[in-house]
Amino acid sequence: MQSVKLNNGIEMPLIGFGVFQIPENECEDVVVNAIKSGYRLIDTASSYKNEEAVGRAISRAQNELGVERKDLFVTTKAFIQEMGYDKTLKAFDESLSRLSIDYLDLYLIHMPFGDYYGSYRALESLYKEGRVKAIGVCNFLPDRLLDLCNNVTVIPQVNQIEHHPHYQRREDLDLMQQFNIQPEAWAPFAEGLKGMFDEPVLKDIAQKYGKTPAQVILRWNIEQGIVVIPKTVHEKRMMENFNVFDFALDAQDMAKIKTLDKNCPSMLDTRNLNEIRRVYDYLKNPVLTSL
Repeated sequence: MQSVKLNNGIEMPLIGFGVFQIPENECEDVVVNAIKSGYRLIDTASSYKNEEAVGRAISRAQNELGVERKDLFVTTKAFIQEMGYDKTLKAFDESLSRLSIDYLDLYLIHMPFGDYYGSYRALESLYKEGRVKAIGVCNFLPDRLLDLCNNVTVIPQVNQIEHHPHYQRREDLDLMQQFNIQPEAWAPFAEGLKGMFDEPVLKDIAQKYGKTPAQVILRWNIEQGIVVIPKTVHEKRMMENFNVFDFALDAQDMAKIKTLDKNCPSMLDTRNLNEIRRVYDYLKNPVLTSL
């Protein structure tokens, strides 16, 4: 497994497995299959309601597959109702308990809403105590990320963002590079929205290498040094998504993919008032498929 080195020297796998929208009753077996397929980065969140299943899968991987805890990179996140110093410390302990592990590899603030400054101070405390190896944020646009970086003692190691060929986010990536913050792409396929898999450019490049458009998208992220966390419940696709280290895109391929940029999100716009309302409505009536 290829990896990247975070700004604190920690190694993070370049490709991981996301469990967003995978129901609790399916998630355990799915994660075990992902680990069996070679994935070592597992990404969950308190709001996904499947941390316990991920924890059971980690235990099974140790017992059935011989994969030790130290060889896994486990990520979870604190959601809006867990913002604030004390609330985030409590949320961290609750997530560890549900995961049945005694430390995290990466703990993230899930959204740039609420008292995330208080939460980030909690992350810094957990980091300095050695209870988490790396800390960071999700969905922070450049203005909020820049402001955060100028007001904390530990620069985030990771910013997890929506990133795919339709939303290439050059400004975001440039700022992260300035602060040596590792970008991590969620929804790398934009869940197939807006005809992602039918883009002629991606299909042509896929045919050129004997790959699929999905594999081309993952490789495109990896070649930019972006960690990527595809999600699927199908074992065949897990292996297909993982099999992206035996080819490389050339400069012409990268230039063609650059033309696909629509410069707007397909999944989440944290500056759109209706989107912000939707996020807060989730707290009143949480539905797994809503976030």
